[in-house]
Amino acid sequence: MADVMQIPRRSLHDEVALRLREMLVEGHIAPGAKLNERELCALLSISRTPLREAIKLMAAEGLVDLLPNRGAVAVRLGESDVTHAFEVLAELEGMSGELAALRITDLELAEIRALHFEMLACFSRSDLSGYYRLNARIHAAINSAAKNREINARVQSLRFRTNQNKPMWKLAMKEHGQMLDALDARDSSAARRVLVEHLLRKRDVVLDLMRNGAA
Repeated sequence: MADVMQIPRRSLHDEVALRLREMLVEGHIAPGAKLNERELCALLSISRTPLREAIKLMAAEGLVDLLPNRGAVAVRLGESDVTHAFEVLAELEGMSGELAALRITDLELAEIRALHFEMLACFSRSDLSGYYRLNARIHAAINSAAKNREINARVQSLRFRTNQNKPMWKLAMKEHGQMLDALDARDSSAARRVLVEHLLRKRDVVLDLMRNGAA
């Protein structure tokens, strides 16, 4: 965890929660690991008050469990959790893509296209961490264009791990290109189809990794 950026002292607990989410997503905090307050405070240069508020927020999101006599522990999902979460998420993001294709403005489309090209640059230099952050921003931007909010925080770390396989990462890039094409064409049915297939394919990869002990 030594390479995680420090947080300015002026930041609020929501900024702390954002950094902790990134640490969970990128594997700096492993599933089932205890969140050590002393270490995290030292690492992020913060006091315990904003850290504890951030942990409460993440517990409400289902990202950590608050256990008696153990404190906060990073959530560990089972196969049924993953299956059910991706089923719902695929339908939600499919609907979001469909609505975005109908409602997106030229400015919103231009912003998504710019993020896509930044993400392509990360892919080209195998920058998985940068790719993931841009990927999350693209999905959030699609949901914003649909006038909806993203609710998939609990499976973000699993989405990140699906791209550690180079062929699957390449396929994900292709699918993101198809999303952009569908939005550009204002093709709502294509946008829904691409996003549903994208999420269900990630579900299958995650389940395969779990069954092989890799997630």
